[in-house]
Amino acid sequence: MGTDPVGWEAGRAVLDGRREHAMAAMKPRTGDGPLEVTKEGRGIVMRVPLEGGGRLVVEMSAEEASELGDALKVVVS
Repeated sequence: MGTDPVGWEAGRAVLDGRREHAMAAMKPRTGDGPLEVTKEGRGIVMRVPLEGGGRLVVEMSAEEASELGDALKVVVS
């Protein structure tokens, strides 16, 4: 095989069946855990798992969090 300056062959099986480099296991992309809300400094950080994978991270003030809570209660009830 020729040179591989970009690294495309890393982790791929070579012709004799051995591996040049082992690849890390992939996690399924079905959300990344539960909804989390934490107080960080003066702000509040909300992490919402997304259906396609990853998270939506929103930072807000205590007043904005209270308004969001009120708006959600109206929709849920």
